[in-house]
Amino acid sequence: MPETPETETAAERPGREQAGRSGLLGSFDPVAAAEKRKARIREEIARNRRGEYTVPTWVLALALAGVLGIWALVLFVL
Repeated sequence: MPETPETETAAERPGREQAGRSGLLGSFDPVAAAEKRKARIREEIARNRRGEYTVPTWVLALALAGVLGIWALVLFVL
């Protein structure tokens, strides 16, 4: 299966060289960090377009607590 631009990483792109670890910050390379962030965003968008998105568990728990809280408020207070 050929690689698509969504799954291609910065290291695999032709014409790009890896920055060495030099300087005070060591391994922090702002260009590489930006490319990694863009790649993660592209991958997430591709997953969402395929229908692989999920709702985080904490959001579901918060919604359940809200529904139960409103139900208890209506049942016992009003």
